[in-house]
Amino acid sequence: MNLEQRIARLEALEAIRELKHRYLNACDLKQVEVIRACFAEGEIAIDYGPVGLFGDRDSFVALYQSLACNERVIDLHHGANPELELLGEDEAVGRWALYYFNLDAETGATRQLGGVYQDRYRCIDGQWKIVATVFRAHSMVERSPAP
Repeated sequence: MNLEQRIARLEALEAIRELKHRYLNACDLKQVEVIRACFAEGEIAIDYGPVGLFGDRDSFVALYQSLACNERVIDLHHGANPELELLGEDEAVGRWALYYFNLDAETGATRQLGGVYQDRYRCIDGQWKIVATVFRAHSMVERSPAP
């Protein structure tokens, strides 16, 4: 691999990291259009287990908006330990660990969740997008405030 190819590889991997961080931060900040822009247009695959299966970004974003976009819901998504692999110039896969914390601002109830994302990315018109993602939780702790 020559220097130009190595630099292109590093730039692609960094762009994918930035994409995933943008997505997680947008979820916390309730930035619906930023979330939508992280996914490719058209047919994609989102499998978030009990949350649902989605074949396009708009159906997922609509559910996200109905569940999370209110003052009562305070979320914190931390993606870590990325393992990214370029499959070609415009295709990649990745695995990310997720730590998720949720607070119900009205009741004080909390939920902590740990799990793993398995993602597939494609570079479309010079921009990396998520084209498939599966999330599986491996741990969850829920606490309700004492009465």
